[in-house]
Amino acid sequence: MGTTTYGWLVLLFPLLGTLVCAFGFRLLPGRSAGWIGTGAIFLSFLAALGALLSLQGHAPGDRQLVSSLWSYASTVGVDGQMSILVDPLSVFMAVVVSGVSTLIHLYSISYMEEDRGFVRYFSYLNFFVFSMLLLVLAGNFLLLIVGWAFVGAASYLLISFWYRRTTATQAGIKAFVINVVGDVGLVLGTYFIFKHTGSLDFLKSFHAAGAGAFGHGSDNGDLVAGCVLMLVGAFAKSAQLPLHTWLPDAM
Repeated sequence: MGTTTYGWLVLLFPLLGTLVCAFGFRLLPGRSAGWIGTGAIFLSFLAALGALLSLQGHAPGDRQLVSSLWSYASTVGVDGQMSILVDPLSVFMAVVVSGVSTLIHLYSISYMEEDRGFVRYFSYLNFFVFSMLLLVLAGNFLLLIVGWAFVGAASYLLISFWYRRTTATQAGIKAFVINVVGDVGLVLGTYFIFKHTGSLDFLKSFHAAGAGAFGHGSDNGDLVAGCVLMLVGAFAKSAQLPLHTWLPDAM
């Protein structure tokens, strides 16, 4: 099995877990939704390990593999594709995310057993993991934005999970609004980086930036602005000052 095939499987398993729990919630008896959700993430973890081992078979200089399913935006110079980038960093993050999430799912089976939203919880949690994995495996800025937005949506759903509590719904809305500020930063940052490098693909953008970005003086403005705006997105998502106030409410 190819390295990038493992990458797609990393995404496929939690997505299937999300859909099974979401559409089969009336048919799933007892704690079966919990075991299905946990099993889906565990399979994703095994696929991430498969990608890691497969990547070791490539020479160090050839460990940046891109796989595309189709183009979803190809106009006015935009090269948006449904593609993943499997490299040492993305595989490392996929292993960490899926591995830790498997333990979280397993713990949640007993912790959430008496909750009437048991099946809904595992659907949300699988969706959260899928979103994080999409974020770290994205092969271009457009797919990164999609994964980023999905993580924000999943955070909102989980924070306001007990929607009968006013404090929970208010905390969810606050987290969503602040995360949207970060989303705007990410989108604007992507625009400036695209304007400077002429590509949305990660490898092409990195190559263009490394080849000539730091040799033209004032021409670096777009690249600097793009990177700073990317940081704004990261600050909001990870609750850094001054965009941190949603986290205490969420807790």
